[in-house]
Amino acid sequence: MHRPATVEQPTANPPPQPDPELANRQWRTAYAEIAQLAGGLAHEIRNPLSTMRMNLDLLAEEFAHPETPRDHRVLRKIERVRRESHRLESILESFLRFARIQQIQTAPADLNALVEEVRDFCDGQGTAQGIVSRAIYEPGLPPVCLDQDLIKQALLNLILNAQLAMPDGGELILRTRRDDHAAIIDVIDTGTGIPAEILPRIFDAFFSTRPGGSGLGLPTTRKIIEAHGGSIDVESEPGRGTRFTIRLPLSQPASSSPDPS
Repeated sequence: MHRPATVEQPTANPPPQPDPELANRQWRTAYAEIAQLAGGLAHEIRNPLSTMRMNLDLLAEEFAHPETPRDHRVLRKIERVRRESHRLESILESFLRFARIQQIQTAPADLNALVEEVRDFCDGQGTAQGIVSRAIYEPGLPPVCLDQDLIKQALLNLILNAQLAMPDGGELILRTRRDDHAAIIDVIDTGTGIPAEILPRIFDAFFSTRPGGSGLGLPTTRKIIEAHGGSIDVESEPGRGTRFTIRLPLSQPASSSPDPS
């Protein structure tokens, strides 16, 4: 029995596969351009704002000893605008720090010594608030490649947040440990805690529940940690306290760039 010849169907070319490394480079380039523009805009705002603030300071000095009801009203208005200008300057400085974290320079560092240095720096303010700080450092922790100034800034943000969460005193625990190929830093407080509905938003830029807060402290902290190839997680229970957990790789190239956030 004669079988009909098989007709081969033309093979369709498979769709091109995306290049993850190329996409990552494009993402970083776009982020760097946006960060540069944002930083330039902040600088342009800061210059006239500084001039306004200095003139408001001079006006406040002129009305430092009001003699009439009108002078009292003028002084109150000057002080109100003065406070707001100082707040705006603080927000701009925080934003500039946030925008500048594009390239880090790392070197091997003693993580225990670094954490202790930040703890010692913050201890005076904590003691004044009735906060007792404790340190639990894992001995023999291998050196970690860090940009020490940036990691100190990240830890300072977390400790200051912990202190704000304990206005009537409490306990602050800083702990280091090793987990597989990562070094871990725990920042634990016994403060007011974070409500569950707010917890998913605490790393969002400009989100803050504190009056006058810039909403950039925790986003900057996360950005710094991720720039080191690490991660930060949070657990919190209202009325009992909060724990931030930082994971940092034990080996890291001499320099790297952060992932956009």
